[in-house]
Amino acid sequence: MMLEVNHLYKSFDGAQEVLLDVSLKVEKGDVVAILGPSGSGKTTLLRCVNGLEKADRGEMIFDGKKYDMARLTRREMTGIRRKTAFVFQNYNLFLNKTVLQNVTLGLTSGRGVHRAEAEARAMEALRKVGMDGRRDAYPRELSGGQQQRVAIARGVVTNPDIIYFDEPTSALDPELIGEVLSVMRDLAAEGMTMLVVTHEMNFARNVSTKVLFMDGGRVIESGNTADFFAHPKEERSRQFIRSIQNRDEMPGKED
Repeated sequence: MMLEVNHLYKSFDGAQEVLLDVSLKVEKGDVVAILGPSGSGKTTLLRCVNGLEKADRGEMIFDGKKYDMARLTRREMTGIRRKTAFVFQNYNLFLNKTVLQNVTLGLTSGRGVHRAEAEARAMEALRKVGMDGRRDAYPRELSGGQQQRVAIARGVVTNPDIIYFDEPTSALDPELIGEVLSVMRDLAAEGMTMLVVTHEMNFARNVSTKVLFMDGGRVIESGNTADFFAHPKEERSRQFIRSIQNRDEMPGKED
């Protein structure tokens, strides 16, 4: 088991309960799609697992080590993040740095990798996402899809055990979504372990191996992707899938 989370609870200001007794398991090579309506706690779950938000309660087992999620130390968080990568909705690139500099920074500053080695690894990562030809460009010179591909390269270059994606296509124009999803499909095909918060149902159906369906801060249903879409066990899951099908069947809706 690469990642296991048990009984995760998170509230904001002690009043707004966002995550209620959430548990999940991720095996090496899994692509887990976290689905659910807006406000169901999906992004908060991802941020707690990577230490970007501090949980109120919960246990995490990662790479064989057990952590109290409410008492994660800075040293523990640093150790976890060295083995993970996080791709944000809005790219989070440094606007005053080139594509190559954005991708190498985590290696040279964060991990002490020599510049020549860092640049070689960065170019390999950029080739993987089809951005090696824009190494000297600045983020303002790139489309949203290109910026997100650079952000993915920045994650890949550290050779993480798992990559967390927080709605990586939500800030993109519709015509740019496909290029980012294509990169993610390629990573999945290579065996990259991925935890993906997404509203892209075709990606969830066709690429993910498991689904975690959330609503109201709880896990309503989890399991094999094919089973979830073909034979959902819970009525709330069936309602969600019907709503997706109705949306996709609307006149003028393109797949």
